[in-house]
Amino acid sequence: MREMTDHQLMSAVRDGDLDKLGYLFEKYHKQLYNYFLRQLGDPQSSEDIVQEVFLKMLKYRHTYRGEGRFTTWMYSIAHNARIDHFKKTSRYVATDEIDRLLSTAPSPEEAFEKSSRHEALYKALSRLSDDKREVLVLSRFQNLKYEEISRILGCPVGTIKARVFHALNDLRRFLYKSGGEVTR
Repeated sequence: MREMTDHQLMSAVRDGDLDKLGYLFEKYHKQLYNYFLRQLGDPQSSEDIVQEVFLKMLKYRHTYRGEGRFTTWMYSIAHNARIDHFKKTSRYVATDEIDRLLSTAPSPEEAFEKSSRHEALYKALSRLSDDKREVLVLSRFQNLKYEEISRILGCPVGTIKARVFHALNDLRRFLYKSGGEVTR
């Protein structure tokens, strides 16, 4: 049997085959979790919002048109869920909390995050404004193209490019001030 594409899976979900959402969850839950963890620094909230994203995908499945990439549609929902979370909690996790999370991470992937360079990066990321941090996470960590980020955030590609440019400059400045290595 041929493996289904993300578009085919979501189209099947939209058309009533709700079991197919499980395949998308298996493929994307960790990616979304990392997206939220980099934004929030809180594992429990990140996990909760991932669940919320998939519930919203199910609830709003009728809005899926299959135009563009599936991940663009998914990250649009994730972006809105993150905004809803901030409205509900209106709190940010302190840099100390991010440091604690990085220092207790058990998996090999998370063990890499323990390095002092990576910790410095997370500290610098936490100092960026929400807009700048989000475009960096989407472009650099989630590997989305500027056009996709533009559709997710609902602003022109030029604005996204400018935010990324300014975010990288701020990040370099924060890393330099903290003594972290700055590489180009």
